Amino acid sequence: MFRPLELFIGLRYTRAKRRNQFISFISTVSIVCIAISVIALITVMSVMNGFDYQMRSRILGAISHATVSGVGESVQDWPRALKVAEANPHVLGAAPYVESEAMLLARRSSGAMVRGIEPTQEPKVVDIGKHMLEGKLDELTPGSWNIVLGRELAMTLGVSVGDRVTMAVQQLRGSPLGSVPRMRSFHVVGTFELGMEQFDSGLALVNMSDAEKLNDLSGPTGIRLRLDDLFNARPVATQLADQLGQVYRVQTWMDTNANLFAALSMEKMVMFIILSLIILVAVINLISMLMMLVTDKQADIAILRTLGATPRSIMGMFMVQGVLVGFVGIGFGVGFGSLLSWKLPGIIKWIEHTFHVTFLSPDVYYISEVPSLLLWRDVGWVALLTFTFSLLATLYPAWRASRTQPAQALRYE
Repeated sequence: MFRPLELFIGLRYTRAKRRNQFISFISTVSIVCIAISVIALITVMSVMNGFDYQMRSRILGAISHATVSGVGESVQDWPRALKVAEANPHVLGAAPYVESEAMLLARRSSGAMVRGIEPTQEPKVVDIGKHMLEGKLDELTPGSWNIVLGRELAMTLGVSVGDRVTMAVQQLRGSPLGSVPRMRSFHVVGTFELGMEQFDSGLALVNMSDAEKLNDLSGPTGIRLRLDDLFNARPVATQLADQLGQVYRVQTWMDTNANLFAALSMEKMVMFIILSLIILVAVINLISMLMMLVTDKQADIAILRTLGATPRSIMGMFMVQGVLVGFVGIGFGVGFGSLLSWKLPGIIKWIEHTFHVTFLSPDVYYISEVPSLLLWRDVGWVALLTFTFSLLATLYPAWRASRTQPAQALRYE
């Protein structure tokens, strides 16, 4: 079978002989270093992807993709605004809501964000109903004065399903003693857990009409929207703002959480750059190996030159070996890195269970488990970057080999 001379000799040089076992050892070390670097980069990128995905899914499980609010306390002519929003082809669901800050009092007290919802329409925009631990959202009927609490909030207040809590809102009412906050007793009918401290410890749900009465409002404070593509939120918001007019304000999840997701994106990019430098350090071993190989093969290079091999052919022979080492390292790195990224959550759980340690405390972090999301485009970029570094690492040693002078190399042979 026909093979190019450069490829044939380059592959032959990769086979270890008794007198160049040390070079073969350095070659193996280069492969291992490149593989470890690729594994580390793929794993870290997968963990960063997992954190980004979990943050987006959990935050968007409690907030909407976009919200329509009024200039004042409540939305003017909100049925019309609701129809306009639902008529947009990119809007999958819309639901009115009332949101206010309140103080909840029971065995202990705690501040919370109280959201008045319509239980029949709420599943169109968020997934809180899927995260209920006890009770159902359907129990938040008008005039029942029922309330659903986040799990951590219920524990802070020291209440459970069946207990009562007193809610005090900022709206004031007149009394013989002067202006006092509006207060109302609510019956706890359920708890939920989204897996994010921000919502589990600071969010309470009531019926929208009850929230309007308690806050002395004539309508909802806004309309929450679910879109077909959450990354298309800004163009949709612009369209709705033009259709609704200046008395309405349209905000997206990107506006309310822009700093958080920008920080995650920046952290992922910085980690990619830092770990890319680790790959670069690993590739230095490849340069050392090729330089020693060039020195060891001086006589062979001189003989090939006298037989008519061109400097370009000599250069190609040594580039073949360098690229082969990089390719093997990339292959092992991609294989083991992908497997580790896939099994990482289970491995972390096993370590925590076996050694009784906690890597992510739920009291400190938004997410209490180490997530991992393997994206093949990231694997492709890592493989391409490593291959590029490996290819560049072969250029100088191969160039030095092509500059070998036959007479000088054979002088002492």
